[in-house]
This record gives sequence, structure tokens and C-alpha cells, in this order.
Amino acid sequence: MIREGIAKLLVKEYPFAEICQVPDSEGTLEKVHNENWDIVVTEISMPPGNSGLEAIKEIRTVVPGLRILVLSICEPEQFAVRAMKAGAFGYLSKSACSSEIFIAINQILSGKKYINTEVAGLLAESISCDNQESLENLSNREFEVLGLLGKGYTVSRIASEIILSSNTVSTFRSRIFEKMGFKNDLELVRYAVDHHLAE
Repeated sequence: MIREGIAKLLVKEYPFAEICQVPDSEGTLEKVHNENWDIVVTEISMPPGNSGLEAIKEIRTVVPGLRILVLSICEPEQFAVRAMKAGAFGYLSKSACSSEIFIAINQILSGKKYINTEVAGLLAESISCDNQESLENLSNREFEVLGLLGKGYTVSRIASEIILSSNTVSTFRSRIFEKMGFKNDLELVRYAVDHHLAE
């Protein structure tokens, strides 16, 4: 419903543009591989398999010049810095007003990045924040698994959610504990909640 609403806004603002809706990361990557687009407006949380972060990285690998705007239900504190470092040209929450979405799209299509005040602050904070440095040591998959563990998901449920084997998820879990220095699950959950990773 949200995707269809955004598409209607885009059709109204850009009446001569070809606008295509895709429900998941697989469809997005297929379109990028086989068709020629000026911009991708994507979500971070997408089924199945690849997370939005992984999809951004693959898009940038396949079509380096393709511009990407993340328009996400996930709050910027959770994913904005990672999305920008993965190759996005801009990051907005879905609570953004339509006029800001159009400003971001127009600026990105002109070849510039769109960074609003909120994301700019997060990027600046990521440079100096020790906790962020710890998070930066995690791969995107490990970061994703950390958030799901923080929600209290079991290894088997996470495996089902992101379409990986339980053994692979267990390996990610072990790496997270090692890199972040967690001693037990309670410390992990508390960290995820305190840093808005489990919302």
C-alpha cells in the first residue's frame, strides 16, 4: 500500500517518466540487470534473501552509475550511515513529506547526493562515536542478524527470515559476539535496544 501510494505521487510529479513497482530485492536486481533506469527508490527491509543493504551494494557493482535513494520505514539512526556507505545517494524516512522526496530525487538525478540535516548529523557522529566504530566492524549481514537477535528472534527464525542456513546464522552470531565483546544474549539485546537496532 505504501509503495503504491509513493508510485502515485511519482506519476503525478513526473508524468512523462516510466515508473515501475517491484515488491522485493530479487525483482529489483532483475530489473537493474536487464533494463536501463535513471534512479532506484528502494527500501532497506525487503524480502526475500538479500537485505536492502546487500541489494544496494550489488546494484552499485552491476551498474556503478545508477543512482539510489533509500526511502525506508527504518529510522535513520538504524541504517542511514550504512546505506550511504553501501552506495546510496540519499536516505529518507517514509515519514518524509512528498516535497522532500521530490527534492531528493531531483538532486540525485542531477548527480549530487541528498543528505538532510538528520542524516548529516548521523554521518558526522559516526566518525567520532566509539560505539559506531564497533558497529562498523560488522558486515552488513552481521549487522542485520544483530538487529534480529535484538528482537529476540531465534537462530532458526532468523535463518527463515533472511533465507540462510541455521549454521550460517550461528556463524554470524558467533562473529557478532566476538567483534562486539558481548558476554551473553542479555548484553546483546540491551545493546540492540539502546542503539535502536531492534525496532
